[in-house]
Amino acid sequence: MKIQKFLMLCIAIPLLAFTTAHKFYVSVTNIEHNASEKSLQITTRIFIDDFQRVLEERYDLKEELTVEKAIEEVEQMMERYLKKKLKIWVNGEQKTFNFLGRKYEDDVTICYLEISDINSVHTLEVENAILYEMEEDQQNLVHVKINKQRKSLLLVKENDKGLLKF
Repeated sequence: MKIQKFLMLCIAIPLLAFTTAHKFYVSVTNIEHNASEKSLQITTRIFIDDFQRVLEERYDLKEELTVEKAIEEVEQMMERYLKKKLKIWVNGEQKTFNFLGRKYEDDVTICYLEISDINSVHTLEVENAILYEMEEDQQNLVHVKINKQRKSLLLVKENDKGLLKF
């Protein structure tokens, strides 16, 4: 009997070790200037479970994000949250993005955003406070491509704003 309990314990401990939530908290935002369309095209990737939790707490979301119910309402919540937490200045002027939609891929929500009427970009300032209210260790990566130049920012709660010059 002792051997059976010992064997069960040896099997259970490794299995339980891998059932915890992901241990890193990160969002990734890609910003690219499309010169022919004169726009900044933006994608933001956020873990579904983290996005679910913040929308439940802030806006009393009742639906699972990956369930295709109340799509318009869910997207309005996503847009409202992102507009509060993600701010972008182009050439020193704050711009407002349009929320184009979202999709789910594996365990990530991908949100599509766009800023119109951008002829050229000399400076780009990004403030990204996504999920800081949920996790102290949250990191937000911002990758930018302007005129074939690639630059990146790593933003954390204590330093959630960065300026890039092109």
